[in-house]
Amino acid sequence: MNDEIKTTAEAVEAAALPRLHEVHTDPDATQVEVPDGVSQKPVAQKSPAEWAYERLVMYIQNFEKQLDSDHEIAMGFTGGEVGVLRIEGMGFFDPDIVTFYGSDSNGIKTQLVQHVSQLNVMLRALPKPAETTEAARIGFRLAQGLEAS
Repeated sequence: MNDEIKTTAEAVEAAALPRLHEVHTDPDATQVEVPDGVSQKPVAQKSPAEWAYERLVMYIQNFEKQLDSDHEIAMGFTGGEVGVLRIEGMGFFDPDIVTFYGSDSNGIKTQLVQHVSQLNVMLRALPKPAETTEAARIGFRLAQGLEAS
């Protein structure tokens, strides 16, 4: 138990900052880093869509850090026959919609619009398209967007 006495300001600040806790079997596993842009606005002031978007950005960036140069990130969706989407863009529409842009396994342009209450994604590594020389990394660009906002 933490018996440390906090000022009101410290308690309010602690309640506003996002918390993250992970445990892995591999002690060298890459841990999710929280960009400064995420903690600048208190969680209570964020819409469910914005807060879900920010956390997805962090998970995407962390997942990409673990990929080799022959793989790109994609996500699978539960429920229905949506399949896998190669992530080429992502956004949110306040208060409660998250949108994913990309292409499916056949290369067909795809957009998924999802309510945050239905959000359930699985990040996957797919081989990069043969015609590209470098694997695309969207996590870094998404994180830059968090820093700018």
